[in-house]
Amino acid sequence: MRHIAIVGSGPAGYYTAEAAQKKFGDGVSVDIIDRLPVPFGLIRFGVAPDHQSIKGVARRYEKVALTDNVRFVGNVTVGEDISVAELQAAYDAVVLATGAPNDRKLNIPGAELEGVYGSAEFVGWYNGHPDHADLGPALAGGHVAIIGNGNVALDVARILSKTQDEFVGSDIVARALEWLMAAKTEQVTILGRRGPHQIAMTPKELGELGRLEKAAPYVDLSDLPEEGADALLEPGMRKSVTHLREFAAIPESYRAEKDIRIEFDFFASPKAIEGDGKTERIIVERTELDSELRSVGTGETYSIPAHMVVTCIGYQTPPIEGVPFEHGRGRFANDEGRILPGLYCVGWARRGPTGTIGTNRPDGYGVVDLVAEDLAEDSGKKGREALDDLLAERGVKPVTFADWKKIEEAEAARARDGSPREKFVKIEEMLEIMR
Repeated sequence: MRHIAIVGSGPAGYYTAEAAQKKFGDGVSVDIIDRLPVPFGLIRFGVAPDHQSIKGVARRYEKVALTDNVRFVGNVTVGEDISVAELQAAYDAVVLATGAPNDRKLNIPGAELEGVYGSAEFVGWYNGHPDHADLGPALAGGHVAIIGNGNVALDVARILSKTQDEFVGSDIVARALEWLMAAKTEQVTILGRRGPHQIAMTPKELGELGRLEKAAPYVDLSDLPEEGADALLEPGMRKSVTHLREFAAIPESYRAEKDIRIEFDFFASPKAIEGDGKTERIIVERTELDSELRSVGTGETYSIPAHMVVTCIGYQTPPIEGVPFEHGRGRFANDEGRILPGLYCVGWARRGPTGTIGTNRPDGYGVVDLVAEDLAEDSGKKGREALDDLLAERGVKPVTFADWKKIEEAEAARARDGSPREKFVKIEEMLEIMR
């Protein structure tokens, strides 16, 4: 029997477990360990609450979780309750699938002011992540600046701009919905250092901005390249830029009928955030592209009102003691998934924060191929039996998948009309339901 421990129960973790089942059949025992009492990681806490169809992939992970040779071990923190070295002693292979839940820092003056939030904490707050449940964003006016030109920036802009009716069917947490309805947002400015041909925004997410009830997008036509240049783009990117051209063509009379203006400010590099103890404005330098399509400053600066700033500039994997780490790239140091003998990483913990949810499937299967190459037939290790003994000695009571199903049932029972669930946002609340 081969014993595998996977640290992290998000997409990368469950795809790795699925791959291990297919590779080893009944000859493998997999424990998926997570510090939270609830599984699915990014699906639960990162995917936008109004994108329920994407969250549906969790049903695939549940099929894996309900098999006899895969076990969910929730409410166990690796690095505190048990070390990586102890897991390596107990299991034939340990796979780190911890994702990249930490915000990359915005290193400009004023980034520490009240009202400046990273996307991990802001998205985590409206998605009910226990780490960010008490965030309580401060919005002292109607202008929000979002730094970044990826899909997370679009998610944040859309969530800030929707009506209450547009949240029907979503699982946004109640306290966040109440805040959003009271926020009185007037303008959302999306800042990007480069131009429309360099965005990391997909057509679906861009298209949604053009169908909002009380908001309309704006793109300055002069920021767009000559239309013929679009032919050189990949099909998906070409569709995205087409949406931006459509936004530029929206009549100003139509925008005037909307309560919120969503403005794309391209070729704009944030240089400082200013305000008296809280954010009031953001200083921006106009940029241009050099011959290698890198943004370079022109020296021209201007300010825009910003009563709240959300940075969507990337994520980092948190280091774990004893595991080699690449601080510059925010991921574990690895060679195509191998870190040390018997220790591997997968997903964002391996690659850095790139790719989609589906990208983690081939990644998980690839790391299991490495495990198969490296494993002896029988190492004599005890796997989950050894883990259970260590946790019992330390008084740590793990949460099982059956326990999670009780939490899920309780969340469904307390949902508001039209919502699939009302998430518990405190770990103690979850554990109380389980008990």
